[in-house]
Amino acid sequence: MSWITRTRQQLTGFLARRDTPENLWTKCKNCGAMVYTKEWEDNGSVCPRCDHHDRIGPNARFTQLFDGDYRVLPAAKVAEDPLRFKDQKKYTDRLKAARTATGEPEAMMIGDGQIMGQRAIVGVQDFAFMGGSMGMGVGEAFLSGVDAALAAKAPYIVFTAAGGARMQEGILSLMQMPRSTVGIQMLSEAGLPYIVVLTDPTTGGVTASYAMLGDIQIAEPNALIGFAGQRVIEQTIREKLPEGFQRAEYLLEHGMLDMVVHRRDLKETLGRLITLLMARPKKVSGAA
Repeated sequence: MSWITRTRQQLTGFLARRDTPENLWTKCKNCGAMVYTKEWEDNGSVCPRCDHHDRIGPNARFTQLFDGDYRVLPAAKVAEDPLRFKDQKKYTDRLKAARTATGEPEAMMIGDGQIMGQRAIVGVQDFAFMGGSMGMGVGEAFLSGVDAALAAKAPYIVFTAAGGARMQEGILSLMQMPRSTVGIQMLSEAGLPYIVVLTDPTTGGVTASYAMLGDIQIAEPNALIGFAGQRVIEQTIREKLPEGFQRAEYLLEHGMLDMVVHRRDLKETLGRLITLLMARPKKVSGAA
């Protein structure tokens, strides 16, 4: 064996034994580019190569949005597994797995802080938690956000990301649609803004309820937004759907959204909007 071969084997063994961080690189799900994780996170989890907006959870969203310190509201208490549902796994086992994987109690978390100097209540759905599915826990979290906004006389901003209602809770899941609608009406009667930011993906019963009832409708670029899936629609109407159907830009073009905003501009945009919407007209002297 030559000294070159021996040296190569020694170096290979040494490199194999070195501790290399597993999360040093992040692979873009859209273009496949390998990006340093730090660069990825510094860019708001947006690919610097193709501008793909990756899915992020509540804690990352709160950190990006709020000016500094913020408070996470306690998780709402609801009955777990009220139907004693079981498919391939018990529903309780799925909940435990989702909580372990995400470190979150439910698919929606509510934060209380300031955006550009303005107090705001922000609800964020996490698609990583059982597909962001809307169950009783999500419904209670949404309404706790409404209560917090009413108590603080602050705007309510909700980031949606969901595959729809949570099938393991049956009709109890679907009841969260009218309950959230009543909460939004309470905000309207109190004169408080309700702003929705639709992220990828927002589908099913969430789209059919609180995701489409905002005073201002915003979406992140290329977010998938719809009720039924594209394949289901094509099979139903027996027609090929147009290019980009159910994407944020298509919905903006057809009047279902007010704006599509890049993640790096969201904080400034939301800050400007809530400043305008929370402005009170000055009382005119001598007016009746």
